[in-house]
Amino acid sequence: MVRGVSRRGLLGGGAAAVGLAGAYGLGRVDDPATATAGAGEERYPFRGEHQAGIVTPAQDRLHFAAFDVTTDSRDELVALLQLWTAAAERMTGGGAAGPVGPVEGAADLPPDDTGEAIGLPASGLTLTFGFGPGLFRDAAGTDRFGLADRQPASLKDLPHFPGDQLVGRRTGGDLCVQACAQDPQVAVHAIRNLARIGFGTVAIRWSQLGFGRTSSTTAAQDTPRNLFGFKDGTANVRAEDDTALGEHVWVGADDDAAGSWLAGGSYLVARRINMTIETWDRQTLAEQEGIVGRAKGTGAPLSGGEETTPPDFAMPGSNDQPVIPVDAHVRVVHPSSNGGAQMLRRGYNFVDGTNELGGLDAGLFFLAFVRDPETDFVPVQLAMARSDALMEYLRTTGSALFAVPAGVGEGEHVGQALFT
Repeated sequence: MVRGVSRRGLLGGGAAAVGLAGAYGLGRVDDPATATAGAGEERYPFRGEHQAGIVTPAQDRLHFAAFDVTTDSRDELVALLQLWTAAAERMTGGGAAGPVGPVEGAADLPPDDTGEAIGLPASGLTLTFGFGPGLFRDAAGTDRFGLADRQPASLKDLPHFPGDQLVGRRTGGDLCVQACAQDPQVAVHAIRNLARIGFGTVAIRWSQLGFGRTSSTTAAQDTPRNLFGFKDGTANVRAEDDTALGEHVWVGADDDAAGSWLAGGSYLVARRINMTIETWDRQTLAEQEGIVGRAKGTGAPLSGGEETTPPDFAMPGSNDQPVIPVDAHVRVVHPSSNGGAQMLRRGYNFVDGTNELGGLDAGLFFLAFVRDPETDFVPVQLAMARSDALMEYLRTTGSALFAVPAGVGEGEHVGQALFT
């Protein structure tokens, strides 16, 4: 029986898959050209300068999981990261989670892959790992794994913002894994197997499924729409803008002496934001556009032009008010209103059935990568809480912050610089 080949290879498509893998392996992880491969065959190298899943062209599906570390052993924690690294490299390459495979092992032992991805291609799977504040100090301040003196100053629980209605089972976490893919089953398979491998060392604290990316991470991607029907992420930082990435996304070597191990990485902000869909749907089109500050059809600012036309916040409107209202979302979150703060967003829509009132339990699972949450996220969120008209239709029910280490080099495991 063939071992260590792609899942598709097991069903006869191995030659084509290997050819594609070789082609992609020669390019950058963040090469937008990789988004052009079809039929779910695209692959992104797991190893590189930065972790995949940040500037990688945003895939359509998400399974995000936050874990609690249940062991007190630093050695067991490192061993888990080594196992996760090997499994992640295999799965992002289109292979099984384990070295044997879902059906190739002994019949009297549990398989080292759960099998639901048999026959499915890599589907552009990326796995991005992050470390939460609890990995460095627990709630009592105890240094759990000898890492306390390496905790960056910005890696701490996010403030409780006005309007937050946080649910404990959807907040926090010691570790996180963001799985993005074009096929939801491939993303779920990845998280399921990482959780299986971590049994006895970690336990899932909470997780979130997402569909329909709500931002673009490359210039080649069209701007998608959120569940309010508006284009979302028009002004997102793009993979091609190295200057903006360096200024607002990648952590610098001199940013924080304690967090020097994080150089080349980023911070991941996760916010589960419920939208009051039914209330929004009763607003007129003019009211909706005034709240957002953009035309619903084209995405252009209300001051005119096309989607990418810069908003003219000074353009006068009626009744001595500007044409873009002073509390419009686009004005409140614009970099010019927040000291130049920007972020790389790659959030997803979610619908988790209905709530206790019969309404949709739906919204935006907000994910953003920033160089420093203190300067690139917190001020923007505070501004929204204070004066954004859109906040009337939003309820944040989950929140977490993670430090995402730099990419994994050959022979290394995820986050190795933190433990050496």
